Amino acid sequence: MHPPPPGHADASDRARAPERGPTISTRGMVASSHPAVSQAGVRVLEDGGNAVDAALAMAAMSWLVLPGQCGIGGDAFALVRRPDGTVTAFGGSGFGPDGGEPAFYRDRGLDALPMDGPLAVAVPGAVAALAALHADSASWELTRLWGPAADHAERGLPCTHKTRNDILERRAALSRDAGAASVFLPDGVPLRVGAPLRQPDLAATIRRVAADPASFYTGEPAERAVAALNEGGAPFSGEEWAASGEALTGDALTCTYQGLTLHLTPPPTPGWMVIQQALLNDGVLAEAPWLSAEAVGRAADAARLAFADRFAGCGSDNDHWRTLLTKDAVDAARERLAARDLPAPARPHVPVDGDTTSMVAVDADGMAVSLIHSLAFTFGARFTVPGTGIVLNNRLGRGAYLIDGHPNEVRPRRRPLHTLNAWLVTGRDGALRHVGNTPGGDGQVQWNMQLISHLLDHGLDPATAVSAPRFTVHPGSDADVIGEPPELRVESRLGTERVERLRELGHDVRVQGPWAGGGSAQVVSADTGTGALLGASDPRQDGVALGVL
Repeated sequence: MHPPPPGHADASDRARAPERGPTISTRGMVASSHPAVSQAGVRVLEDGGNAVDAALAMAAMSWLVLPGQCGIGGDAFALVRRPDGTVTAFGGSGFGPDGGEPAFYRDRGLDALPMDGPLAVAVPGAVAALAALHADSASWELTRLWGPAADHAERGLPCTHKTRNDILERRAALSRDAGAASVFLPDGVPLRVGAPLRQPDLAATIRRVAADPASFYTGEPAERAVAALNEGGAPFSGEEWAASGEALTGDALTCTYQGLTLHLTPPPTPGWMVIQQALLNDGVLAEAPWLSAEAVGRAADAARLAFADRFAGCGSDNDHWRTLLTKDAVDAARERLAARDLPAPARPHVPVDGDTTSMVAVDADGMAVSLIHSLAFTFGARFTVPGTGIVLNNRLGRGAYLIDGHPNEVRPRRRPLHTLNAWLVTGRDGALRHVGNTPGGDGQVQWNMQLISHLLDHGLDPATAVSAPRFTVHPGSDADVIGEPPELRVESRLGTERVERLRELGHDVRVQGPWAGGGSAQVVSADTGTGALLGASDPRQDGVALGVL
């Protein structure tokens, strides 16, 4: 029996996020942040497709129903465990502009990269990653997998409460872009809940790219994108688009935790930060009571140290992170954690919120996919490519610094650092044990570690893991929040006694609403005894886990 969540929720809290057990199936399972996305994946599995087919169909559907969180103009990363037990990482992260020297931005009076508009854009990598994933392990043609999404984009899917709220919050920025305004603010009015969200230009782009993914980087979509960005003042040459069409494919990062193997996405993702936290917490969190103040404080301190290490020396194209995972470095960091010798944040900036979405899929043969994709901030750069329906990301603005000499300083043909990461867990025999992920900016590496600890240290089921009270170290290392005063944000369900004890331990705690911690975690676990798959989707958003009947 797993322990009950600490703290309490009143009746309205329980109505909003009821306690529930995991979805159970033996023939395959998917989980995502939107019912239509999960439905797209489970239909593929029911019709004989594999987990990669399901994940690819889910990705395309999420472009339509979660347009603020992801899109064909964003980035994507995935881990795949094949039925033979091998695990491979797939990444799609594009370069910044070839003319993007630091002086280019400083000459325009900037001391940080903009968070929206053409100067915030990096070449989208999602198509490259998804095409590579398809070529590696899919059993269906990409045109078949993405055809339904294109049809729905043409006909229109009902606008959700989340999408309407995203539009309302970003209304001013969306209204300045003709393409975005025509889709999300028709006749100058934000779409109502239930109104059809029609995107005929995007439908045509999806069909074209499904038939020829390379065209996104060397064909008409690329030419239109470069022309629009150049007109907006961004120094793209077009050659960086062609160079970004090659996916980042290779081995996952791994480490041992509680005797099992963790697999994480490699740079430019911060998967190594989850590994660093795992190495710092292995054998510690399992000995502490679940979600006790001491356990929460230790996990928070490990996350804070990881962010400080990231900012101090890590860029998307260096190997500094490897030195942080050596035994000597981990031993020294453990001593620092024991003494609570923690670094202060680096320098101040202005905060901006962001969004992402993620999904998992597992089939009856044991193939498993953890996939995450994003436009960086909500609706990305709020800048569209005319005639294509493509909303471009703002990953360069979010992930690159304008700090002289920093390893993550903006440079031509350099990828910005990422917040996106995905994970899965296998046993000593290579069998699948867990696969999961969560959106949430710099919360991701913290919440993923929390999920892994819930599952491996305390043996919790997926539903309890994804709904457990969440806590977050702030700031992380996004360009927009560096140097803000350090605080530990906790959901009120953690309980008053634990909050007060954390303050006694020296943490500056800010209490959030009972379900306001952020994220939208997805987990599917394999029961090694029964062969059943157990899955759950985070109650903080609208998602659902579905099994194949």
